[in-house]
Amino acid sequence: MKLCILIPLLCSSVSLTAQPLPPTRASATRHAGTADPVAAANRAATLGPTRDGFVNATAVYPFSDGTIYQVVTAPGRVTDIMLQPGETLGAVASGDTARWVIGDTTSGAGEDRRTHVLVKPFAAGLATNLVIATDRRTYHVALSSGTGSAMASISWSYPHDALIAYRRAVAASEAAQPVARGIDADSLRFDYVLSGDRPAWRPLRAFDDGRQTYIEFPASLAVGEAPPLFLVDAHGEAQLVNYRLRGRFYVVDRLFDAAELRLGGKRQTVVRITREAPAGRAS
Repeated sequence: MKLCILIPLLCSSVSLTAQPLPPTRASATRHAGTADPVAAANRAATLGPTRDGFVNATAVYPFSDGTIYQVVTAPGRVTDIMLQPGETLGAVASGDTARWVIGDTTSGAGEDRRTHVLVKPFAAGLATNLVIATDRRTYHVALSSGTGSAMASISWSYPHDALIAYRRAVAASEAAQPVARGIDADSLRFDYVLSGDRPAWRPLRAFDDGRQTYIEFPASLAVGEAPPLFLVDAHGEAQLVNYRLRGRFYVVDRLFDAAELRLGGKRQTVVRITREAPAGRAS
């Protein structure tokens, strides 16, 4: 009242009703209909059971880091979560341990020993998550319980492991192949001298069969960087030469008098290979 007596113009022209504050950036984003980014990411990362994804009564998921695997359970039923054979369980953590029974056991022995994480809900309508850490990977599982059918068991396939195993098998097969076929042992010449630096990859020896030259390396070549091969002419000029890597051997489709293996930048490691050809032997 006193305010209107003192400032009648203000009372007549300005309403004193409280006005809403402008929306903040977060509230404006929510009102704009943008989905919760965490919920959206979780939905995108969740993989659920499909009709074609079962082998007998076991749901088989392809394993991928960061994926959330959906497991459907029911009261009065135990669902078996089977890990990879040989995988060692580290820890199991659940978001709700009061309304879920969670335990683990093993089956088999030796390389076939397998860990099983067993889950059972106390009631329908429950949902929680499960994190299973092992010596090989971490599994993220979304548990839910209902009144319908429960998944009897789940397991995983491991595409990355299969790819590694395939590559190893290919490498082993290539290593078992002979470096060359149809070589006459009497034609082999080992009159090559190695000089220069002594890196871990320094060749053990070099020899030729009159047509091709073979440079044999130690096994450590497989775990390090392979040095490129340069041919060196009579004027000391070096040029790259074509060669093939077969196991621990460089196979060069020609003979040479001098060559160098070089590795590095400003301070190169250099191993020189020189052929001491007997008189009358053509190169």
